[in-house]
Amino acid sequence: MRIRPAAPADLPLLQDIERAAGEPFRTLGMTEIADDEPPALDLLERFRKAGHAWIAEADGEESEGGADAGRPVAYLIGEPVDGAFHIEQVSVHPDAAHRGVGRALIAYAADRARDQGLTGLTLTTFTEVPWNAPYYERIGFRPLTDPELTPGLRKIRATEAEHGLDRWPRVCMHRTVA
Repeated sequence: MRIRPAAPADLPLLQDIERAAGEPFRTLGMTEIADDEPPALDLLERFRKAGHAWIAEADGEESEGGADAGRPVAYLIGEPVDGAFHIEQVSVHPDAAHRGVGRALIAYAADRARDQGLTGLTLTTFTEVPWNAPYYERIGFRPLTDPELTPGLRKIRATEAEHGLDRWPRVCMHRTVA
């Protein structure tokens, strides 16, 4: 697997990854999440131009029979928020799931955050989805209590609530970058 900055031509593929990555939510009765539209191209471009959009390419092991080597199989976008790098979205195509691709992207984001002098990674996620909060706890994130939320994280959570994401329990999480 190779991780690299997203290029303009990758952005429609990132939308395809997002659609595919949303499908497993259907099995949990979260149809609205499965049917949610991926980030718009202009939003993805904003993250890309800022240098905060990275993709993981298949190297043959992440794709059936190696036929898709070099094709994006996962992506991560984010931005600095209150001294930490906030992961807005990390999505892995189901064909590449359970192979450490998401973990590698998060490690890459942690390295970039450290390079920028940021102290940690943050994200918001569903508490009861096995590949969300429980997964992030296994790789070193911890839930933040309400008093620990920064103004920027409070704003992100308010926006999520406006979009109806609070229909399911959510949490903000943090991981220190060393």
